[in-house]
Amino acid sequence: MKFGPLAIALLVTAAPSLSLAQNAGLGTDEQILLKQVMTDRKSVYARNLGLTEAESAKFWPIYDEYELKQKALNDRFLANLNTFAEKYETLTEAEAAAILKEKMAIDKDREALKQTYTKKVEKALPPKKALRYAQIETRVDNMLRRDVYSLIPLAQ
Repeated sequence: MKFGPLAIALLVTAAPSLSLAQNAGLGTDEQILLKQVMTDRKSVYARNLGLTEAESAKFWPIYDEYELKQKALNDRFLANLNTFAEKYETLTEAEAAAILKEKMAIDKDREALKQTYTKKVEKALPPKKALRYAQIETRVDNMLRRDVYSLIPLAQ
């Protein structure tokens, strides 16, 4: 099965950096779109957190580090998805088990990373702003996952 637009949609919603788009061989238009999505995501935080200059100096390095570490998880997610796409038509029970095992490991690692960095944000920002960050992060993640997973066909 060809996933076609799915790959672009997944990259646009899941990838935290333009370098992933370049590594995936995306064209200039897709790279521009990806950069815009990541800029928009960052602007959501900027707009909604209302950080002071001092808070910004503490928060943005944490945010950038978090996004960088998420890249490795997004790379694993895309690799696992590509495995599923390649084997979709002939997927065996053993292959499905391996894909599921990796999916669950990625989910666990992603949650652990989110917990670690939310604690760092909690130390860097006042409690209300740290809570607001966690709420925004959850909303953005839920929205992106809903959009991404709605594009992935179910195993047959």
